Amino acid sequence: MGAGDGFRAPAAVISAGLLSVLGLSWFWSLLALLGVYLCSGGWRFLYVAACTIKRDLVGLCILLRVKFFMHHYIRMRSTVPSIFAQRVALHPDKAALVEESTGEVWSFSELDRRSNAVAQWAVAQGWRSGDVVAVFMESRPLMVALWLGLAKVGVEPALINFNLRRDSLMHCMGVSGARGMVFGAELLDAVLEVKESLSSLSLFCTGSSPVESLDSLSAQNLDDLLFYIYTSGTTGLPKAAIIVHSRYYRIASFGYYSFGLGPDDVVYCCLPLYHSAGNIVGVGQCVLHGLTVVIRRKFSASRFWDDCVKYNCTVVQYIGEICRYLLSQPVRPSESCHQVRVAMGNGLRPNVWEDFMKRFNIKRIGEFYGATECNCSLANMDNKVGACGFNSVILPSVYPIRLLRADEDSMELIRDSRGLCVPCKPGEPGIIVGRINPHDPLRRFDGYANQIQHRLNNLQIMIQRCQRMCLKMFKDIKVCVCEAVGCHCSCTLSYSSGVEGKAGMAAIVDVMNDFNCETFLRDVQNALPSYARPVFLRLSPEVDKTGTFKIQKTRLQKEGFDPRQTSDRLYFLHSRLARYESLTEELYSAIMQGKLSL
Repeated sequence: MGAGDGFRAPAAVISAGLLSVLGLSWFWSLLALLGVYLCSGGWRFLYVAACTIKRDLVGLCILLRVKFFMHHYIRMRSTVPSIFAQRVALHPDKAALVEESTGEVWSFSELDRRSNAVAQWAVAQGWRSGDVVAVFMESRPLMVALWLGLAKVGVEPALINFNLRRDSLMHCMGVSGARGMVFGAELLDAVLEVKESLSSLSLFCTGSSPVESLDSLSAQNLDDLLFYIYTSGTTGLPKAAIIVHSRYYRIASFGYYSFGLGPDDVVYCCLPLYHSAGNIVGVGQCVLHGLTVVIRRKFSASRFWDDCVKYNCTVVQYIGEICRYLLSQPVRPSESCHQVRVAMGNGLRPNVWEDFMKRFNIKRIGEFYGATECNCSLANMDNKVGACGFNSVILPSVYPIRLLRADEDSMELIRDSRGLCVPCKPGEPGIIVGRINPHDPLRRFDGYANQIQHRLNNLQIMIQRCQRMCLKMFKDIKVCVCEAVGCHCSCTLSYSSGVEGKAGMAAIVDVMNDFNCETFLRDVQNALPSYARPVFLRLSPEVDKTGTFKIQKTRLQKEGFDPRQTSDRLYFLHSRLARYESLTEELYSAIMQGKLSL
């Protein structure tokens, strides 16, 4: 509806009133009111309402259900561990977690006993409620027992990305303010690299702990902090997002109710447990709703459907390009004899959506959109192809979110002549915003750990690094620009195409013509995990800017790493030789034809 639609109803009422004064009956007055309303554009609203009312009612029921249970748990002063205890009491012998790599099955009582042992051990270390302990290990049931056991006594786990090394690892440790670290034996080498910097902390390698009873839980409620989950760092260094008990419940429960999950479902989780998709949307179905969750340490496209058949999975998780990777696999028998009915996640591209459902016979796609720390999210509750969610036209204030227009290059909000933000029309891309209400657990924003110190550390580290380079990785298709004040370098990120997956490209301004590829590679190896290192380099003598001094990101993105499109020096990271090689037209053709592996 347009900006003036809000005045049509009063105008219609006035018109009907005048007709009544003229002697017409109320029946004819109401009929006249309806006619005025329809003629003034009201038919559009009625049409949209008729098309969306079923979807909106389903969304409203889900929202009310989540709110009802959340307020119930608030009144009962419940927490994630205490809700889990209720699941243990209901079905102690039911399978809770399955470790795919070993086939080991933990029942709900077993997970409870192991997490109790962790809680007793944490108390024995002198850790108390409010202390922070880092958990640094690959995804497996033991990680769940660790954070759940620590949460039982109020100790706050910081879930560290197991791909991080050196500077990035130390940054995340410093931001959390952790007193200790529990790490997996598989990450011993990564810990040894920074052991001197961790000398003030208590370090523990995972092993067996005695099983002891836990008499009581630490006094907490849903507003208290459960653990920290780190952002991906697309706007700087990773930030430790605060996850309180109510946020954990909200994210997991919206997934459970929105996508029609039930207590008999078995969830296949191949996503990392250091992030919300795996640990909340996935494992949360076990902890809060009593489902069985199969945990795989790392995603494998070739083993995906075999695992689903082996463990009778009915729900699978995906993120980003996982569905496309599965479509790229050769046909195998297991992909047609599984019991999977729901795939839930985010980042499924519309152009592979229907192919994925058709080939693997998936009845429902549960696509959602949101950020770990955000107070608003969207969910595709009606299985509409290509949709990540909706905003009600009939009841827009029930779930107060808006999609606002933004400049696709700068990502700045577009404003009208009055300085107000401009709502998007249907089909337009934009930035989602949600109304913050600190008194509503569904609408509050909890922020990040040590926010002031984080900003200072972030600025200092970025300035130091930009003296030699300026690099920032971004996990979406759009390009991202990073400029450093006081430095002669800036970078733009784009992505290659024509090969499987994505590859980052850093465009670096080399004014002095003294860029050293070997030094750069050594720096990024120390600072970034393997998946975040740029595969391609583009060295330019100057920053190409528009008339308004904006960097020409679009042109760089279109030209990519094609040496025929630019006179800039181009390099690619040769995986076999482990060094940057000059990119010639012959090598470019070999890459595009798949003859040269990246």
